[in-house]
This record gives sequence, C-alpha cells and structure tokens, in this order.
Amino acid sequence: MKQVQSTPTGYIGRFAPSPSGPLHAGSLLAAVGSYLDAKAHQGQWLLRIENIDPPREVEGSAGIICKQLEAHGLHWDGPILWQSESTQVFQDVLNALEQKQLAYYCTCTRAEIKARGGHYDGHCRTLNRSAHEASARFLNDTPILSYQDRIKGTIEVPSEFASEDFVLRRRDQLWAYQLAVVCDDYLQGVSHIVRGEDLLFPSVWQLSLWQCLSEQRILPPRVLPQLAHLPLLLDPQGQKLSKQNHAPALDETKVRENLYQALVDLKLAPSAQLLEAEIEDMLAFGVGAWSQRYIISN
Repeated sequence: MKQVQSTPTGYIGRFAPSPSGPLHAGSLLAAVGSYLDAKAHQGQWLLRIENIDPPREVEGSAGIICKQLEAHGLHWDGPILWQSESTQVFQDVLNALEQKQLAYYCTCTRAEIKARGGHYDGHCRTLNRSAHEASARFLNDTPILSYQDRIKGTIEVPSEFASEDFVLRRRDQLWAYQLAVVCDDYLQGVSHIVRGEDLLFPSVWQLSLWQCLSEQRILPPRVLPQLAHLPLLLDPQGQKLSKQNHAPALDETKVRENLYQALVDLKLAPSAQLLEAEIEDMLAFGVGAWSQRYIISN
C-alpha cells in the first residue's frame, strides 16, 4: 500500500472541489469558510482536486478553479493533491476491507432499493456476489449515529440512514465519494473539515469508515476529524446552488463583491466600508470575525 503520512500535529484543513465546472457563489462560500477556519487556527489549508469521475469532469475547469481561488486571495499551502493519484490506495483499502469481511459486492439497482423502502437493507450481504457489474459496499455493523458539529452542535442521524451499507465503489467501477474522501483526508492528515451542510448526514458514513480503518489497522490509527458544516446557498427555486443546477460561474471582475457576500453569508457582519478594502484586508477581517464567532465563542 502507498505510504501514508505519519499522524500530523496541529491543524490541517482542506478545500476539495470536483473539476466539473468553475466555482460559483456556493462553492466560494465553502472555500472561504474552510480557509478562514484554517487561518484562524494558524493551520494549513490544502487544495485537493477530486478528479475521479470522468463523465462529470469539464476539460480545463481545474485550472479555472485554481485561478478563481487565487483571484480571491485564497492561496493554498503545499502542492495540489489530485485525487486520481490515490486510486491505488482506494483499491488497497477495498482489498483489505474484503479480506477482513468488511466489504461485499451488491447487484441491487436503485429501483430495487427504492421498492424495498428506499434505504439499502443489506440484501446482498450473504449472497457472495462477484465483483462483475456489481458495486462494493461497506459492511456497516457498528454505525455512528450522531456526532458533534462545531457550528450546528449535536447532529443525530436517523438509524435507517446511518446504518446503511454504503457504496465504496460503484457498479461502473468508478470510486464512490465516501471511500475516496475518507482515504484522501486520511492521506493528507486532515484534522478539521469545513464544508456545506448537504453532507451533514453522510458524514456519519465517513466517520464510521474512518473509525474502521483506524481500529482495524488498515491505515495507521488516527483520531476522527472535527467537522463543521456551513449553510447552503439556494437558487430562487429553493435548490442548492450547484454546477448540476447550472449555477452561474463567479464573475471575476467582482472579486471584492464576491468575497463581501461570502462574509455576509457566513454571518460575519462585515461593514459596507470593507467593500473598499484590499483583498488581503477583507480576508484578515474574515479571519478575526470567524475566530470570534466560531472559535472563541466555543
């Protein structure tokens, strides 16, 4: 297995966009929130490009994302991690889970799962399916049902969701987000995760997998990361702003306005005068305000 970094000390955060299009206001909000948290903790802020879903990738968008971040003063620490470079780790982890009988193959379709109630019920657990045209699922026998979110407090997840045997590799043989994000956060030594609240419930799957990899010594033992989930920006129809919903790309001629609005949406109460400040000063204000609202108050 690829060498995993030794357990780091201090704060390591990250921003991990997929290259499926340019950043929009919602993704900038996540980038700014994670950046401010890292800098308020005097920690590292890493950039990871999650490029393991070729059908959804848009050529050239990774470079556009990097330029957008830099234009908004969001400079990452160290080299970019390209998620596609970690695929051997994903395979090694899946192999180890199989060997320990903690993963199995499943041929159930979404329609079949929906017809049985909507939550996966472990139908294929004991059927010894082959890997051919099947997804790989995690045997989720010791699920995490709740966790402490640094912004939202105690998050309790319905048992029928938290206990699902979630997918590690898809039927089309592409790696599922749950496995990839946990392995890469593990590899990068991430200690704190700040992201959108659309992942509020799936976080319990990731924590369960993280805990398993540590307890089973599949990867070097490591404490669970601390989580913080940010509010989502919605379009006029009440849907999450996303590339799939054709959210407009950031206007790079309005960097100050973009940053100012992100600070407003993060409830950091910037004054109107901040719109006239330099980008570095706007971010410095954000770091101080973030520390007061989300760190010192805790």
